[in-house]
Amino acid sequence: MHDNAMPSGAGKDLPASLGDPEQMPPTSGEQTAGANGIPEATVARLPVYLRALYGLAERGVSTVASEELAAAAGVNSAKLRKDLSHLGSYGIRGVGYDVDYLVYQVSRTLGLTQDWPVVIVGAGNLGHALANYGGFVSRGFRIAALLDTDPAIVGSRVAKLTVRHVDELEAIVARHRVAIGVIATPAGSAQGVCDRLVSAGVTSILNFAPLVLGVPEGVDVRKVDLSIELQILAFHAQRRSAGSRALIASAENGSAADNNGAADNNGAADAELGVSPLEAAHLEAAQA
Repeated sequence: MHDNAMPSGAGKDLPASLGDPEQMPPTSGEQTAGANGIPEATVARLPVYLRALYGLAERGVSTVASEELAAAAGVNSAKLRKDLSHLGSYGIRGVGYDVDYLVYQVSRTLGLTQDWPVVIVGAGNLGHALANYGGFVSRGFRIAALLDTDPAIVGSRVAKLTVRHVDELEAIVARHRVAIGVIATPAGSAQGVCDRLVSAGVTSILNFAPLVLGVPEGVDVRKVDLSIELQILAFHAQRRSAGSRALIASAENGSAADNNGAADNNGAADAELGVSPLEAAHLEAAQA
């Protein structure tokens, strides 16, 4: 399903005859899409809900309960219902949410009911992978151009695109009305690329370079640093490993204590019988 195609349920109100709303509309003090805007935390979760909804739609599911959708998105149902209430969607008690219509609501809120031209600066391994990723097109993002400075790369073909020289950046942004730029360059050139994108009119930047970019007010930057994510995973893996080693050591110490206790008991018994340790050893060897 393409995000830009309005789902079959879009544009219609959910039938009132299906039941009472699952949850009452938020009070005037809460932030809503029509008042003070949607909370950033909610915005960050909307793409996760959309991904879960696409999965349901692909399986032919027409309605979904808040508990099922929340489980698919990895959140609790109360949080999900509150998030969706900011979109004006409250679900139907005993029925749940209309999947197609909710896809439309979330897509519309995220701005995915239109095509977004994207320019990628940096045609190295990461740039190649991003340009070849089919998920962008299906979500409403069209790669307008792939740029680089390396003469060996400029002019080559990647994902049906001809790699252009970065000198053409401003012209390409203007020609394709690019609003989103992706920086996939080394850290040393990332800030310069960012400055040129902003000067050309790009107001949203996805940064893969290991560098914190400085941008003026009104420009949004999202940073993706895989090394940081791996370091966080390493921290948790180390804690689990340390916990496992502690459990093993505790078990080994307990086993050693049991063996020592048994040996002490055997020695005491031998002593009561008047058998010396040497004689006891000979008896055990003979029995073996």
